[in-house]
Amino acid sequence: MSFDLKLVGGTVHLPGGPVQADVGISGGRIVAIGAQGDAGRTIDCTGLDILPGVIDTQVHFREPGLVHKEDLESGSRAAVMGGVTAVFEMPNTKPNTDSEAAIADKLARAKRMWCDHAFYVGATSANADSLAELERLPGTAGVKIFMGASTGDLLVSEDSELARVLASGHRRVAIHAEDEARMQARLDHRIAGDASSHPVWRDDTSALLATQRILTLAQAARRRIHVLHVTTPAELELLGQHKDVASCEVTPQHLTLAGEEAYPRLGTYAQMNPPIRSGAHRDGLWHWLNQGVPDVIGSDHAPHTVEEKAKAYPDSPSGMPGVQTLLPLLLTHVAAGRMTLQRLIELTSAGAQRIFNITGKGRIVVGYDADFTIVDLAKKWTVEESWLQSRSGWSPFTGMEMTGKPIGTIVRGHVAMWEGELGEAAAGAPIRFDAVEYG
Repeated sequence: MSFDLKLVGGTVHLPGGPVQADVGISGGRIVAIGAQGDAGRTIDCTGLDILPGVIDTQVHFREPGLVHKEDLESGSRAAVMGGVTAVFEMPNTKPNTDSEAAIADKLARAKRMWCDHAFYVGATSANADSLAELERLPGTAGVKIFMGASTGDLLVSEDSELARVLASGHRRVAIHAEDEARMQARLDHRIAGDASSHPVWRDDTSALLATQRILTLAQAARRRIHVLHVTTPAELELLGQHKDVASCEVTPQHLTLAGEEAYPRLGTYAQMNPPIRSGAHRDGLWHWLNQGVPDVIGSDHAPHTVEEKAKAYPDSPSGMPGVQTLLPLLLTHVAAGRMTLQRLIELTSAGAQRIFNITGKGRIVVGYDADFTIVDLAKKWTVEESWLQSRSGWSPFTGMEMTGKPIGTIVRGHVAMWEGELGEAAAGAPIRFDAVEYG
């Protein structure tokens, strides 16, 4: 056989486990494992591990309307530099992504993106009854609900309105689960100038109460939900009892940072929604992760400029960049023995494919898209500002020593990044979803 591209000499992580095999790619798809034959281009992966392409199912790339913080090109550039081959992008832009025209606008803008992409539709009281049609648009990841206010003005907080949203459509609905009424009642728990009061204001109960409410509503509607950026062990314990209706996500920052250290060191740069909590919370997340409860890890990449983050709390915005550091952080946790590489693959590729019914991604098998994240598991290195691609220009993990580094990012057979250098041109395309998803 003759191939467009061959990856040779690497350890390839198939669904059944790692093997030494060459991989043949043609027409953007995987066509042979154990490939023999010539290729237009051959990449030597000796000493490297070839993983399924990493899928980050929660990023905020801020375009349109907030492009001084990030845009689709810069955010996707950060993604591929960090080994991410596909992203689900969130709807709290200006204007909100809450209509067919807004989705079409984002897809047109996305022709500049380096990675594959799908866009969430934001749920509102105004569009609740039309979400069944909106969620079926090509390039759409599904519906996103903000139960608690965060960046932007998308908010659906009342049970009656949440029930309307859940009644319209079939696909899994993504949830930001914080209880708006409780947070409004606790505004006086914020201490001016003290970002460590952020998790006191947006406390455990606000998260758990919202998750309990949305589980009850989802069961009544017989609608699958996906609870984003879970921060409390109590929520993960609860979600583990409701796998029939709910999947869930944790983030690298909540698995890595502890409030006792993060707020004194980072101040408002550690501020995000839901908050960075205590070391005990972090350890509890790891407990439930190793019990198998979380289905995916997403970065919740939510950049703001240095000038914006430098404002005194609570005038400072919540959110931090993370798409580029998602995989390095997780590889570092693998090196420390906190999780296995097999579990990392499940949480960053196979899990996303499974719960969102993504077509042709998430596994290295013949016929699937030729998406690969190629890593050096032993590489020790330090995150430096010069490596970062996000327009925001900073990371809470700058200066952190990592073990394990993305060496190559291949998107449908296009080399998007190799050894820290971008490919020749951006080649991202809309993600496809299995027809069965539309029920």
